[in-house]
Amino acid sequence: MTFPFRAEGPLDFSADLPEAADLAIIGGGIIGICTALFAARAGMSVVVLEKGRVAGEQSSRNWGWIRVQGRDLAEIPIALESQDLWKTLDSEAQGRLGLRQSGVTYLARKPKQMAEYRVWLDRAAAFGVSSHLMDHEVMMERLGQPTTPWIGALHTPTDMQAEPWVAVPELARMAEDAGAVIVESCAVRGLDIEAGQVTGVLTEAGRIKAGRVVLAGGSWSSLFLRRHGVDIPQLSVRSTVLATKPLAQVLSTAAVDDRLAMRPRDDGGYTLAPAAFGELFLGPDTLRHLRRYLPLAMSGEFDVHLKRPAPRGYPDAFSTPRRWSEDQQSPFERMRVLDPAPNGAKVTEVKRRFAQTYPQLGDVQTQTAWAGMIDVLPDVVPVVDHVSALPGLIVATGMCGHGFGIGPAFGRILADMAQGKEPGHDLSRFALARFSDGSRLRPGPNL
Repeated sequence: MTFPFRAEGPLDFSADLPEAADLAIIGGGIIGICTALFAARAGMSVVVLEKGRVAGEQSSRNWGWIRVQGRDLAEIPIALESQDLWKTLDSEAQGRLGLRQSGVTYLARKPKQMAEYRVWLDRAAAFGVSSHLMDHEVMMERLGQPTTPWIGALHTPTDMQAEPWVAVPELARMAEDAGAVIVESCAVRGLDIEAGQVTGVLTEAGRIKAGRVVLAGGSWSSLFLRRHGVDIPQLSVRSTVLATKPLAQVLSTAAVDDRLAMRPRDDGGYTLAPAAFGELFLGPDTLRHLRRYLPLAMSGEFDVHLKRPAPRGYPDAFSTPRRWSEDQQSPFERMRVLDPAPNGAKVTEVKRRFAQTYPQLGDVQTQTAWAGMIDVLPDVVPVVDHVSALPGLIVATGMCGHGFGIGPAFGRILADMAQGKEPGHDLSRFALARFSDGSRLRPGPNL
């Protein structure tokens, strides 16, 4: 297996650009694609506009977990719906999404961690989650007799996994079959606005009229919004991941402790990552929003390291333009795919930790390693809301590493919002206004 994204070569989705649509979606990641799928099935004419390739960025670079465990309480009902949708969609795709119910296990080294798991479990129990605490003996059996001295765990047997680079393009093909138009290598430079109302989008290939627009641009969303006078404190952190070559399958569940995340794959290898480790490249938005992130940074719950200035072309690079006209090349065209290099030292460290945990596996060899930029917000939950300053625009961004698993449900929600329907869940936790109305931000659980 090699990392499957191709920056060059023939496009996978190259439909002709329509003159108009009921709904225009900016971004071809998991959120945008699922929104297109459900909107098209509801009878809307839909166009997805992706500056690079479908799932070319974080939607294909994540761990592949589809979990309820450890989520913010406001996300749990949506995550539960998403798991039901994953199962339905995988059945419709005749298993091509690669879905597997393997469970998710959070491992504890200290009694304090077990106490934190119990607090979350007590609060989440009202939603009917399958999660439960495991003692040392049960945990050791489920995890294949590791050598690390974990004392217990929180386990959710109904949590699932899928291969992101397989599942998201397959969902895009399902959206096309439902009637959605998907266009790769077509950047949206800005919104078409008439009398204060969003009436479409301005792309590098021309104008598209649309009654509703959904922005699901991941790490690029805040840059796009700021051009239109909407400021959100979104940043992006680099996350490193690796895939091993095939090994004995001693681990049957996705699992994570404070240092190492691991997941068995269908090809016989494992996907590994440093658990809470992220790298934040310095840029103008980092400096502007630092105050909002200080409480999170000072909590010590996230292992985030400040790095050198963001590389040229990144959304928060000092050289990236914040303003451009509709007839100028935009930053989205200058960098079609945000493709950060993995942290080589972390790849070595993670592989070593995994080998120490399971010495019976012998030599652990890297098949491939990659990195992605995770779009984050200071309270570790996303924005999913209408933009009151720009009627006709809905934004869904800042998924904070949760987007892959919860994508189908948020896609269904956004499709309903675009049709003027009620979303079916309380979305007040994800309101855009929380960053401007003086609300006290409540960070979600770091579990």
